[in-house]
Amino acid sequence: MNEWDRLHRMAERYKAEYPSGTRIMLLSMGEDMHRVGDNTRGTVLTVDDIGTLHCKFDNGRVLGLIPSEDSFRKLTEEELAEEREPDLDEDEDEDFGMRM
Repeated sequence: MNEWDRLHRMAERYKAEYPSGTRIMLLSMGEDMHRVGDNTRGTVLTVDDIGTLHCKFDNGRVLGLIPSEDSFRKLTEEELAEEREPDLDEDEDEDFGMRM
């Protein structure tokens, strides 16, 4: 198998495992000068034909993750559920406003 075939097969595996919209946590990055901080959450935008996961991170950065160089994981169901819960502190602040 040549290098292109190997990369293509890996890319297809990553596309299936990390479809667009998948929430991830970046655990650590390789030696990237534009690195995103460890333990930053993000959303997969797409996986390209050589297996790079292009992600938009919650801090506003958009960057590609290279599976052989960067460490990341999918968020757990529990973490996803926590993200979907409304922020109770914000709701409480609204209730204390003046009413006429």
